[in-house]
Amino acid sequence: MLCALCVGQASALEYTMEAPDDYLFARPTSDETIYEWENPNVDRSKNTALIPPTFGSPTSYLPGSGTPLTPNLVPGALDGGLVTQMGPVNYPTISGGESSNGSAGSGYTEVTSDLYYANGSLGTLKIPAIGLSVKVYEGTGSATLAKGAGHFSNTSLWDGNCCIAAHNRGTNNYFGKIHTLESGDTITWTTKLGTRTYEVVSVEKVLETDTSGTAATPDNRLTLYTCVRDQREYRWMVQAVEK
Repeated sequence: MLCALCVGQASALEYTMEAPDDYLFARPTSDETIYEWENPNVDRSKNTALIPPTFGSPTSYLPGSGTPLTPNLVPGALDGGLVTQMGPVNYPTISGGESSNGSAGSGYTEVTSDLYYANGSLGTLKIPAIGLSVKVYEGTGSATLAKGAGHFSNTSLWDGNCCIAAHNRGTNNYFGKIHTLESGDTITWTTKLGTRTYEVVSVEKVLETDTSGTAATPDNRLTLYTCVRDQREYRWMVQAVEK
């Protein structure tokens, strides 16, 4: 009897649930704020790294106020030549130059369409002492030096003074070791006009503004240029004369 009195009546409960208005289950996340255009993505890889200004200087907190660590690798920096890497090159005037069939001592050989190989190069430069063999293309712009070495457009290709430039670091550092060459080391230059062997006579560090090495000469020689590591105002200049 007592147990029966303690048992509660069981019955199903009724629930009422209302759907949200317009079937929105959460508040909108938009705050209707108008955001201004921001700076685009910037290449911050090592090829455009900046040396920061002096701590506490007026420009120390300004973005982009540093000096390029490797100015020769900044996109477009080499357009116009290697001697002055941040601008156009003022080459010495070469007068009296005429196209040559390869006779020694004429002093100047102009680059003509028939002197190009099928791959677009003008020839092959080989330096056994540093294990180098590289194709040489016309011009010294960034796109050219990404493929190989570049021939200074206003200099001779064969007779006289043939000037060639290339990078000294990075994946295309073809001239990275030319400053280690010694007098007597040989360089071979092969073009459609033939093959010549040259002997190194000097390795100098010159100012980037010094263009005297590109002047025409009565003897047959090669003049090679590249940057000096961490010294942006200088260039390595190697000269070799025909044996």
